[in-house]
Amino acid sequence: QVQLVESGGGLVQAGGSLRLSCAAAGRTFSSYDMGWFRQAPRKEREFVAFISRNGGNTYYADSVKGRFTISRDNAKNTVFLQMNSLKPEDTAVYYCAARSRPGVVTRPRDYNYWGQGTQVTVSS
Repeated sequence: QVQLVESGGGLVQAGGSLRLSCAAAGRTFSSYDMGWFRQAPRKEREFVAFISRNGGNTYYADSVKGRFTISRDNAKNTVFLQMNSLKPEDTAVYYCAARSRPGVVTRPRDYNYWGQGTQVTVSS
């Protein structure tokens, strides 16, 4: 029962940074675990980062661990993805997703709601 809209994507040089935002409509935002996923052309959608309802627990894909940070501000109905030390292989459409049942889950099929995606392109 939530609508999601991503923003903040763009074109950056390798080694640069971007901060993605996901704005949620609805006052029940804090009831959802949230995740970030990405999908490159001709590839499956893959897990990037997870954050629990109150932000107390996070989990990252090995490919982004140490470079990306997920956070949320429930008062503002927003989840963020801070991306540092970007690499060309990070290029993809990034999606925000919400899950009504709590728990660390990395499969796209287990998330109930999705945003439209925002493009991130990292040049070499």
